[in-house]
Amino acid sequence: MKKRRVKIIEDPKLRGEWVESVFVARANEQGLPVSKPWGESKSFDFVVGSPGNFVSVQVKSTVFECGGGYGCSVKKNNQFYEPGSFDFVAAYVIPEDAWYIVPAAKLSGKGSMILCSDAKQALYEEYREAWDLLRKAIKAEEAEAREEAKRAVGPPAGVAGRMQFAFGRLRNCFEGSSVRHREREEE
Repeated sequence: MKKRRVKIIEDPKLRGEWVESVFVARANEQGLPVSKPWGESKSFDFVVGSPGNFVSVQVKSTVFECGGGYGCSVKKNNQFYEPGSFDFVAAYVIPEDAWYIVPAAKLSGKGSMILCSDAKQALYEEYREAWDLLRKAIKAEEAEAREEAKRAVGPPAGVAGRMQFAFGRLRNCFEGSSVRHREREEE
């Protein structure tokens, strides 16, 4: 496949905005629902998933060649992110047109990473175009939410949630009585 030649946007702020739009387009191509929180005060740029089942993503990019690959900073205003600030880093290597979807836990205590490396110690190559990691994380969140809902003692908050809870209890009541009724008929 022919590599895309991208004109590098010099202004870092404009380039960051462009890279975020590319992330949204690529995630949508992968069938991943993406939402942007209002404002820029969060420690992440996007959430991927559906209500109640989100993972947070910090988007980064690089054009800086170093160490046989491209150096990508994972800092904000030259400061390390606090642990738990986001779930994944989506790093775009612009000259290579390559995305790296890296779990935040793999970056613990690191302020940068080398991507698209030919070196034998290419630590992040397994995360190249690893969009499936986001898909799996969303499914794990959904499964956890279902289990938590099963353990819930009372009705969830909100009118719709309380109505669903009430209908579920009523359905269970009817299903239980019909089972008992069938058991009596069989005797």
